[in-house]
Amino acid sequence: MTKQDLVQRMQENSAWVPGKRVKIDFGGSEGAIILDGAAGQVSEEDGEADTTIRVGWDDWQQLAAGQLDGMTAFMMGKLKVEGDMGNAMQLQGVLSKLRG
Repeated sequence: MTKQDLVQRMQENSAWVPGKRVKIDFGGSEGAIILDGAAGQVSEEDGEADTTIRVGWDDWQQLAAGQLDGMTAFMMGKLKVEGDMGNAMQLQGVLSKLRG
């Protein structure tokens, strides 16, 4: 899955935390995406967010496919959270929309 595919799929499935801006920063050449629950959109922009989740692209692919648990990734240091941890906790629900 490319980043563009991910953005499109998340937009189609309303994969965001309602009323919150969550940035997923993949680092490196993959950059970041914003899940803007306030505006009801997903974009490849980079900007301010209530919560920033830093995760490598390969680890993100495993999370999205259900092969890696979010809490396990966090405990292993594969996923880092800056800002409101409550928004990050809701990420499991966002990811489930991608598998649906």
